[in-house]
Amino acid sequence: MLVLSYIAEQPIHRQLGLTDGENARILDLLEREPNHFELAVFSLLWSEHCGYKHSALLLKRLPSAGARVLQGPGENAGVLDLGEGLAVTFKAESHNHPSAVEPFQGAATGVGGILRDIIAMGARPIALLDGLRFGAPDAHFSRAVAGVGSYGNSVGVPNVGGEVVFDDAYASNCLVNAMCVGLLPVDAVMSARADTAGALLVLYGATTGRDGIGGASVLASQELGEEAADKRPSVQVGDPFTGKRLIEVSVELVDRGLVLSLQDCGAAGLASSLSEMAADFGIDVHLDRVPRREGGMEPWEVMISESQERMVAIVAPGRLAEVEAVIDRWGLHRAGIGEVTETGELRAFWHGAEVGAIPARFLTEDCPRYVVECEPRPPSPEVELADLPATAELLLGLLGSDALRSRAFVTRRYDQLVQSRTVRRPGLDAAVLRLRPSYRGLALTLDGTGRLGSLDPFAGGAAAILEAARNIACAGGDPLGFTDCLNFGNPEKPEVGWELSESIEGMAQACEALGLPIVSGNVSLYNDTDGRSIPPTPVVGCVGLVPDVRRVPGRWQSGDVILLASAGAPALPGSELQARYGKVSGSPPAFDLAAEAALVRFVVDVASRCTLAHDVSDGGLAVALAEAALHSNLGALLDLPSDPVSLFGEGPGQVILAVPFGRAEEIVSRPGIGLRRIGEVEGDAILGVPVSDLRSVWEREE
Repeated sequence: MLVLSYIAEQPIHRQLGLTDGENARILDLLEREPNHFELAVFSLLWSEHCGYKHSALLLKRLPSAGARVLQGPGENAGVLDLGEGLAVTFKAESHNHPSAVEPFQGAATGVGGILRDIIAMGARPIALLDGLRFGAPDAHFSRAVAGVGSYGNSVGVPNVGGEVVFDDAYASNCLVNAMCVGLLPVDAVMSARADTAGALLVLYGATTGRDGIGGASVLASQELGEEAADKRPSVQVGDPFTGKRLIEVSVELVDRGLVLSLQDCGAAGLASSLSEMAADFGIDVHLDRVPRREGGMEPWEVMISESQERMVAIVAPGRLAEVEAVIDRWGLHRAGIGEVTETGELRAFWHGAEVGAIPARFLTEDCPRYVVECEPRPPSPEVELADLPATAELLLGLLGSDALRSRAFVTRRYDQLVQSRTVRRPGLDAAVLRLRPSYRGLALTLDGTGRLGSLDPFAGGAAAILEAARNIACAGGDPLGFTDCLNFGNPEKPEVGWELSESIEGMAQACEALGLPIVSGNVSLYNDTDGRSIPPTPVVGCVGLVPDVRRVPGRWQSGDVILLASAGAPALPGSELQARYGKVSGSPPAFDLAAEAALVRFVVDVASRCTLAHDVSDGGLAVALAEAALHSNLGALLDLPSDPVSLFGEGPGQVILAVPFGRAEEIVSRPGIGLRRIGEVEGDAILGVPVSDLRSVWEREE
């Protein structure tokens, strides 16, 4: 009762998550006291999840321009020109806290939300990827996988890639990151912003209820704790079959030129969607006209509800009947809920009475921006590994661990082939989808770092970008651009502020070395449980253009020559070997970014001449060779040093290339790249371990 009494005594702005300083800023902007409706809207739009208060200034460091960029950060997703009149739009988002509280719906609605971001750009979604980080492959994890699969499978969008990481660091605060990719004509890119006074607002999709109210502030902008289960009412509930109809309606509306702009109803619901749409003009919204599925809802509840499967379209009055006919044909709810004005204000009405009026820019451009305090963490001395098992035992132990074993038990729950574009399924490095009717393709990947960033956040940020680019190159693609999902702890802690700043700097420098932009993204902060922060975990999605999907590297063949291309020497700090057999400690080696970029360009140029190309990542060279052997069902005779650092070290970029015998001389190294022959494809073993033994531990079932 003491706690409840204390909360009741708090001023309303504190109960809504606004600080005293932010409340004072609102008073200064409005030059009056806000009413409770307006304060609720401010609390959502000025939350960390919507307002990026602690990251917006840092994110300006990331490069976002380029010759192919049609839309960079600022809209629902980034867009790149693929040539031949075609564009690709893509973005990654997080749904971490909802998934920690309610894993099935949290993960499912994360997929639904990222699909709508792509739809809002005027595109048809063609692929999903997901990055899952949990403490263990337990029931909580399985429910999240079920949520991802249920939504993606039901809407008919293939899940073709991503990663699954098990680490105790994420046991109390899992990470569920989702990426979606869509295609659209270059001249059909939609904007969310209103630009025509007198145009009408049409809300269509599902009805509005109380599910998800306050999700952006109650869940996404606060730490988790013992009371996390009490936040279940703030987790949205998804309906993928309505989501499928929403896709078809939206694509048809865009294809027929019936809408002026589109916007997703996601975090903060109509409050966020309409404030962004109203930024340059103004919008009047009549909340009593919103189709509702619950009785007795208050205007503020309708305004900030995060009920899923809803979109807002801006429609010219003369096209309204056509828009309504399309929506009705697909059996979705719809309502005209307002109009675009020239007042510059977001005004809300309830049965004709004004319940709130806020200049739209106060909610967006004038959101507080904080300079994070940074306190560098001193490097930890490296703890030497002692009494390691023999190489064969190390390889079997690592390959069969939860950290590195086959992810087929996850990916087989996803539809990978729907839409008939998938050329390369989840497995090695990156997936490939065909751009029908041509033989061009898209290579797609989603990768992240966590443990490395806990030792050196700059290295963690750079590594996330570089690994994503290498994975695209290994699939025969030319990397075009990135999206990011930055998962960090409480930014009010100086150490976390430093991690965020350093990670972004590492990403920026890696992008500059590659000459590639980041065109969209998401920041998820306050990933803490009872005061404990997750490791800094930047997750990066990348798309690349494949010239000919018939020449994508596949499996090595008997007699192939195996080459190793590298941009530096590996080390043990932050490696899987160190985590499993010792203590994560030390400082990872510095990246030679020029050499890393040269390695990516080299692999892009030679991949089509290789039977196999595979990036060396978690577990080091020995594990990567074992993965190649398992993928190809053939062993290799290798000439490698036997020390643990060479075999299991990680860090700077390395790529395994398999080339038909007699053509290896065509693969000529470049300045800054180490290239050496390490063996040939022959036999049924790797490093003395039969491929059958590797498979038995790698494919083990729980």
